Amino acid sequence: MSKGVNTIRLAGIVRESIVDGPGFRFAVFCQGCPHNCPECHNQATHDFNGGKDVAVERLLEEIEKNPLLAGVTFTGGEPFCQPEGFHSLAKGVKERGLDIVTFTGYTYEHLMKIAEEKESIALLLDDTDLLIDGPYIKAEKDLTLPFRGSRNQRLIDMNATRKEGKVVLAEQYN
Repeated sequence: MSKGVNTIRLAGIVRESIVDGPGFRFAVFCQGCPHNCPECHNQATHDFNGGKDVAVERLLEEIEKNPLLAGVTFTGGEPFCQPEGFHSLAKGVKERGLDIVTFTGYTYEHLMKIAEEKESIALLLDDTDLLIDGPYIKAEKDLTLPFRGSRNQRLIDMNATRKEGKVVLAEQYN
């Protein structure tokens, strides 16, 4: 599912979050997820027909209202099902000097494979500073982990990963 460049199908937003990444964050919950992880804590975001379309400009206006934000988190649902809209939002977020955390049920390696054929996936990966990848796996559940629910999920420092040419974990959170 892909809405386009100027809109994103949303389940909702959280204007002030401290659990969706480092620092004080604006969290954007996209609508639609193909993973259907058992016991996902955001099951209401799975239906691609739910939620509502919101203009990227409207989201940027909301983000600008809070000068205390460290960054913006893209979560869901699955942001990589709407890469064009999230890339558009990311450009505006970066112009405002904020960082981007992206949650995904895909692995980084799988996304890189898709990115070979779909430029919008590559662009959204390039926009991301911290990628939290992998599906939620109930058997790996660990509520002591920062920003994720199961041990298989990784916090990938995307800036270091791009520089090194290999996956670099964000050690301060592991």
